[in-house]
Amino acid sequence: MSWTRRLLVALSVVLAALAAALVTAPGALAHEERPVTFPDGSGSVPVLRTGEPDLLVCKTDRADFARRTAGFPADLRARNQALFERCARTGYRHLQQAVDAVDRPGMTIAVLPGLYEEEPSLAPPAGACATLKAPKSSLGYQILSYEQQKQCPHNQNLVAILGKKNLQIEGTGASRLDVVVDAKYAKLNAIRADESDGIYFRNFTAQRTTFNSLYVLAGDGFVIDDVLTRWNDEYGFLTFASDHGLYKNCESYGNGDSGIYPGSASDINDGRGYDVPRHSIEITGCRSHHNMVGYSGTAGDSVYVHDNEFDHNMGGASMDSAFPGHPGLPQNHARFERNVIHDNNQNYYRYVADGTCAKPPVERGYEQGIVCPQISMPPGTGIITAGGNWNLYENNWVYGHQRAAFFLSAVPAFIRGESAWGKQTDTSHHNRYAGNRLGVDPSGASRPNRTDVWWDGQGGGNCWQADAEVSTPGSLPECGARWGEVSGDTDRLVGEPVKIAQLLVCADYNVQARRLPAGCDWYGARGVQRVETQLALACSLVLALVGGILWWRRLRGSRLAGVATLLGLAGLVLDVAGSTLRLAPGPLPALALLLIGAWWVGVGLALRPTRPAFAWTTLALGALTLLDAFDKAVLMIPWIPLSPAWLRALLAVVWVLWAVIAAGRTTSPAPDDGTAPDAGRARAAAAADTVAADATVPGAVVSGAVVSGAAAADTADSARPGAATPTSPGSAQATAAHPATEPPEQPGTDLPAGGSA
Repeated sequence: MSWTRRLLVALSVVLAALAAALVTAPGALAHEERPVTFPDGSGSVPVLRTGEPDLLVCKTDRADFARRTAGFPADLRARNQALFERCARTGYRHLQQAVDAVDRPGMTIAVLPGLYEEEPSLAPPAGACATLKAPKSSLGYQILSYEQQKQCPHNQNLVAILGKKNLQIEGTGASRLDVVVDAKYAKLNAIRADESDGIYFRNFTAQRTTFNSLYVLAGDGFVIDDVLTRWNDEYGFLTFASDHGLYKNCESYGNGDSGIYPGSASDINDGRGYDVPRHSIEITGCRSHHNMVGYSGTAGDSVYVHDNEFDHNMGGASMDSAFPGHPGLPQNHARFERNVIHDNNQNYYRYVADGTCAKPPVERGYEQGIVCPQISMPPGTGIITAGGNWNLYENNWVYGHQRAAFFLSAVPAFIRGESAWGKQTDTSHHNRYAGNRLGVDPSGASRPNRTDVWWDGQGGGNCWQADAEVSTPGSLPECGARWGEVSGDTDRLVGEPVKIAQLLVCADYNVQARRLPAGCDWYGARGVQRVETQLALACSLVLALVGGILWWRRLRGSRLAGVATLLGLAGLVLDVAGSTLRLAPGPLPALALLLIGAWWVGVGLALRPTRPAFAWTTLALGALTLLDAFDKAVLMIPWIPLSPAWLRALLAVVWVLWAVIAAGRTTSPAPDDGTAPDAGRARAAAAADTVAADATVPGAVVSGAVVSGAAAADTADSARPGAATPTSPGSAQATAAHPATEPPEQPGTDLPAGGSA
């Protein structure tokens, strides 16, 4: 890597550190697990077996069983009755008992209609299980090894399936609500399948845990078929470090993180482009609603998500490279097709603010619709990608969102624990958004999103469909007809500064501490409460004050400077207005930059005759501002590693300091046309001669200050018509020698001509 590139990457890392938006919240380590590796990929997706079950699980209350099956179709009711009679004689009363009885691969457990609370598993740890030595997670639970899970299976799990192969567990009811496994918030997991390849779950409900309902870990081959999960602190379905998986016809709601979470799916396509031989996990026919987010995939690699519905969550779906401890980072190769993602506008943060989420889980009211968000999440968003690569989002319906349909931002590698320089900008590349139906539902009715695209600007190879209407930035790289074709591609090392500031502020969320960042609109901030508006207002006030003083002290006589300053003031007002949530995605921010750029250009031209160095700096700042407006509204400029906004912001700091110094000098206004007339030039030259003569006198006083020869030379360079003539006892002779050059008193001059300090 060249030193130039290293320098740019180093700068981008420093800047990107501010963008730890979705990664620095304490919830970032919410899913902490023992170190695991991916399966070897030799397995396969299991197939449903339809023969008679090997083991039966049922309760003994005949009256309750009869009530639960009374509404079944006749043939299904008869089958369940026959199974009940058999189960009463030879079956088990708890699912865990049947799992423990599995003694060979390929067995099937049938669970008859009923409520399964697994009472024997609820006993608190005793003996050696009460004194296990293991690291603790940020949430306080122990991170147990596989051997410790085998030793103490119910320390954390209501039902523990450890090392069983090709096991099938199915409910025999008419719907998934007829068989319910209920942890009653007493366990982290309702059902845990750990290193159990080929497992098949079908037709039941799992609910009410302090982590997740159904957990598949390190499995090569699994199916989740017609299963419901609900009312959990974290996840409904969690599959982790697994391959050959299939979710189908599932449902999840009421979860504090996501309903469906294929985390660290097997990273089988790392290093490939869009065209891949297979995916590790497929999700189809599912609905995930009324969660913090419908679908999430930290390191959700090679997941094929199609024909699902994600609705009425805070966010529809998210992929990220934000949380350490997940194999397969950075996230890559998710494919979303034909999903209906709509109306994800819930905002559950109010339950954190009012203390509801500080209560014990059993008292929070999850069953009545309460959700306690575990991490920071922008409500009102369809699909969020925080640091993903090579993802395809095509032919989805995305509509009815109050923030954005698509949200794309980068995540630096040090967040996931990788410090190599070359990796710090390795996320947010080659994400393709094409052929989606934005702002319209499947029936054709108009359901617009407030913004179709929100992008921080970082990364290369990303592209969007041409019909994305409202976006920020206003101009986006467009997708071609074929994968990999991009028109107007950019490759920037770091995102826009204001967007990074927003993400940084919004990241400071902590559900345990009830901390909701005050300046972030994700949590309800509006108007001047928002950090973006606060930054715009503060910068505008500083620029208006400094620019106004500069005009008053130096440029009052210049019509060009006066008009430019008025344009600048209008631009600063529009800049504040354009930072608001409603107006930010529109053309107003670019218009504001256009006016501010015109201001600096006009002021720079007016300053050229008297302050050439400062004038050229001002002109450069104006040019960068105009370039930034063009970049945001017309065309993202390719081939540049940073947005013009970064250079503009850095140069603006220099300009403000320089303008303060320039305005503080005692001078008169510039003439109307920006140049001195003949008489004025003569007076200026005489004044410069006078100052130069004074510089030879030790202790010469200029404008009341003792100056050295170098400072006197600088003062001579800045002398203009109307400048105060320096006087002192040591300069009286020089003054008398040039009586014709003594200027009259001018407006804006601190001292009358020929006066003394």
